[in-house]
Amino acid sequence: MDNIIVADNLAISESGFLFLPSSGETFTSNEIGKNIIRMLQKGLGKEEMASEIIKEYDVEKNTVEKDLDDFLNQLFHFKLIEEL
Repeated sequence: MDNIIVADNLAISESGFLFLPSSGETFTSNEIGKNIIRMLQKGLGKEEMASEIIKEYDVEKNTVEKDLDDFLNQLFHFKLIEEL
């Protein structure tokens, strides 16, 4: 999952509420999840996102990489992101 794009028209509120207009589905996310989705919307890759998370939350690189992969897989499963 290197070239990731966010689903068209995915809306995210400041509280982490996600809305996918194409299906009408809603989701909620925590603070880190919201930040990851915002980074994806800006076009950041996994390496860049991992670096940002490490800086902001002071966590180990191995933990971030594993958790980021897990979260991206969940987003992919729910069709909130797709690969190019």
